Amino acid sequence: MNRIRSAALAALMALAALTGAPALAQTTIDEVLPDPAMEQRAIAIHKQLRCLVCQNQSIHESNATLAHDLRMLVRERLAVGDTDEQAIQYLVTRYGDWVLLKPPMKPETLALWLGPPIILIVGGVGAFVYFRRARRRAPEAPLSEAEQQRARRMLADPAD
Repeated sequence: MNRIRSAALAALMALAALTGAPALAQTTIDEVLPDPAMEQRAIAIHKQLRCLVCQNQSIHESNATLAHDLRMLVRERLAVGDTDEQAIQYLVTRYGDWVLLKPPMKPETLALWLGPPIILIVGGVGAFVYFRRARRRAPEAPLSEAEQQRARRMLADPAD
């Protein structure tokens, strides 16, 4: 039994070591812009853009290589004189609205904006109807005298 536990522990440690290595491999150091005000603008833009690898993080938070490349691309756009909106639009043109953490409301993204509230409303109405119908069901008839006697016998002698 101890051998099995030791083997399981060793396998778990090996798995942990293997899964941690790729995360460390993606850690990259960004080159910052020489102008602190421009760097702050770049960071503000980074926080508005979705990491296309992680999808739940902004490119500012992500350690993915693609996120690093997008951060550098934003810095390059600002360095050549783009406004914040032009830098963002440049990435939207290349990657679509998906790159934005808060995509604009337009016909293509309508399901994205309206889908969750509609699902919540439909689920709430469905639960309301279900529980209302369950409450309206006819109450079960009480046990007959013969059923009550049988239940008493079964409770008194479980082997019955």
